[in-house]
Amino acid sequence: MRRIVYFIIAFVLWLFLTWPFGIAAGGLTLDWQVIWAGVAASVVVSVLFYEILPVEYKFFFSPVRIFWLLVYIPVFLYYIVVANLDVMYRILHPQLPIKPGIVKIKTKLKTASARVALANSITLTPGTMTVDLTDDGTLYIHWINIKSTDTEKATEYIAKPFEYFLAKIFE
Repeated sequence: MRRIVYFIIAFVLWLFLTWPFGIAAGGLTLDWQVIWAGVAASVVVSVLFYEILPVEYKFFFSPVRIFWLLVYIPVFLYYIVVANLDVMYRILHPQLPIKPGIVKIKTKLKTASARVALANSITLTPGTMTVDLTDDGTLYIHWINIKSTDTEKATEYIAKPFEYFLAKIFE
C-alpha cells in the first residue's frame, strides 16, 4: 500500500512540475511522452526509495500539517531574505565583520524527519550550515558570525524561528 501511495504522490508531483497539458484549437492536449516518463520515474521512486520514505504515508494527507507547511514556507522565505541581506552587508562592509566558527545547538524536535528538516532549513539559510546532526537532537552549525557560544542562546538565534513550525508539521 505504501508503494502505491508513494507512486501517486511522485506522479502528481511530476505532473505539477512538468505540466504536460496544453490547450489547442481542438481542446485539451497531452504530451504523452512526458506522462509516460513520469509514470516510469514514479515507479522507480516508489520501488527504490520505499525504505527511506516515511512509514506513515498518512502524513502527506493531513490537512493540519499541510496548513502549517503552507504557513512555514513564507516564514522560511522571510528568514532567507533577512539572512541574505545580513551576508550581503558583511561582504560589502570594508572591514568584513565576520566571526566564523562552529557552535553547538540542541533542538527540542523529537522525530528524525523534523530534525532533518531543521538541519536543511538552517543550511538553506545563508550564513549558517549544518555540519553534523546527532541522534539526541544536537546539531553542530558553522555560523558566519557567532553571536554566542552558549548552547541555549545559539539555539535561540539559529533554530528557534524554525522549530515551532517544524514541530507542527512533523510531530
